[in-house]
Amino acid sequence: MAPWFSASAVAPTLGRMWGLTPTGTAALTSSVQLGFVAGALMSAVLTLSDVWSARWLVAGSAALAAVATVGVAASGRAAPAIAWRFLTGAALAGVYPPGMKLAAGWFREARGWAIGILVGALTLGSAAPHLVRWIVPADAWRTVLEVAAGSALLGGMLVLRIPSDGPYAAPSPPFSWAAVPEIVRDRAVLLANLGYLGHMWELYAMWTWMAAFVAASEALRHGVGRGGGAAAMAGGLPALITFVVVGVGAVGSWLGGKYADRYGRTCVTSWAMVLSGSCALTVGILFGGALWALVPLLLIWGVSVVADSAQFSTAVSELAPQHYVGTALTLQTSLGFLLTCVTIYLLPIVASSIGWRWSMSVLAIGPALGVWAMQTLRRRPEAARLAGGRG
Repeated sequence: MAPWFSASAVAPTLGRMWGLTPTGTAALTSSVQLGFVAGALMSAVLTLSDVWSARWLVAGSAALAAVATVGVAASGRAAPAIAWRFLTGAALAGVYPPGMKLAAGWFREARGWAIGILVGALTLGSAAPHLVRWIVPADAWRTVLEVAAGSALLGGMLVLRIPSDGPYAAPSPPFSWAAVPEIVRDRAVLLANLGYLGHMWELYAMWTWMAAFVAASEALRHGVGRGGGAAAMAGGLPALITFVVVGVGAVGSWLGGKYADRYGRTCVTSWAMVLSGSCALTVGILFGGALWALVPLLLIWGVSVVADSAQFSTAVSELAPQHYVGTALTLQTSLGFLLTCVTIYLLPIVASSIGWRWSMSVLAIGPALGVWAMQTLRRRPEAARLAGGRG
């Protein structure tokens, strides 16, 4: 999954080289989101994970993501790079959902925990380019992309070491546009999807703009105009902090999966969103302050913002009738990633208006909606079908 944020990790350098506006810089990530939606829809309609083994689909898609990432590194201007990024997202749609199918094929009990581990791997892989960016000089941006491409190739080869798609592997229910109205009318599935949309409103915008937020905080702390601020913006420290903040979400994903199987999905998702939304609202208080105060709050945010991620798709798979669970999951994923494009574009616009200090507070809107949806679901009789009894 390293290609996902590979260009985002070097976005400040690319922005300066190609003269990108904040909207243009946002396109380096939002194009991946759009590509992922297109790839997920195509994969679902063609049932590619049934036509090919999920292992081979993941390996081939990872190789395509690697090629697309090298294409970004070879680009001399923004337009072709954004096109390559769209292809990257489409390719990663052949990595993440089939990867979840593989996990489900090997686990019947503790499936939420297993998928939580998988999302933890996605989180750590997404964070990895920021670590590479911290290690190498700012002008070595191609190295960041090349390492991400190599990581994708290695990951694909590792998947082929899995002996089969698992003893519990089952054909994916086919995607059907005709099932969409039925999904929308299913109150329990609708509430689970609203919870997921609230979660996605926050997650990818936070991940995308964390480095910019930390850099702006450091610039203020050192004093813009006195040299320290420029050093904070150009240095690798924001990249290192972003790697740690995003990467620590792997722990959150593991914990979320572990406790969702024990205490219920509505409980764990609600508490995770309460915590992450509170971080979004309060992080501005520590903006411009010492890192020893700011970073611990960012770490709590990094753990909580993704702890619930796997549980929404697992909840839909448990709530939806089996004849349209594939369509329900595809619809959920597509709507969620389309929504991320809105907040990825919105956040720098808000920051240009009110400053980075309180810009992150707009992300709390999503968790607030998500908590309401999941608590409403918890009170419905369908919640008994979720892990943990009453959800």
